[in-house]
Amino acid sequence: MKAWLLGVLFVGALILVVLSGVRFSIANPKPTTADDLRKMEVEFMKAAAEKGADGYMSYYADDAVEVPNGADAIHGKANIAKTMGFLNDKKNQLVWTPVYADISSAGDLGYTSGTFEFRSQDKDGKPTVDYGKYTSIWKKQGDGSWKVALDMGNASPAPGGK
Repeated sequence: MKAWLLGVLFVGALILVVLSGVRFSIANPKPTTADDLRKMEVEFMKAAAEKGADGYMSYYADDAVEVPNGADAIHGKANIAKTMGFLNDKKNQLVWTPVYADISSAGDLGYTSGTFEFRSQDKDGKPTVDYGKYTSIWKKQGDGSWKVALDMGNASPAPGGK
């Protein structure tokens, strides 16, 4: 009887160890790296190019803040979305290149920064290009996904003084 009880206790302890390891591995998946953030930026840009404003906004957190060049900050995904309709016009093309990325030591915040180009047409139909730089702050969400919490950009001269 003692041997049987010890066997049951041993199996029970083994099951607890295995289950706690499974729970630990689920709670602590592979940490996000700076390269992962760069890849998310590329996916973000692809979504904007393919789906316009809806694709672009799909990467924003509900409580995001947009800090546009020379204008007041816009609070909330719904309010930001109201300003992004220009991305639905196929004559407009916004492309950006993440140059730098980093993740906090806690693994729940990160940022990317880089350059962007916005190609469009003026009122006479002539092509225009605006250049700039940006920084996006990414925040890990409760479901484990990453969303843009704060996005800001400002104008820059054309590369090489063009």
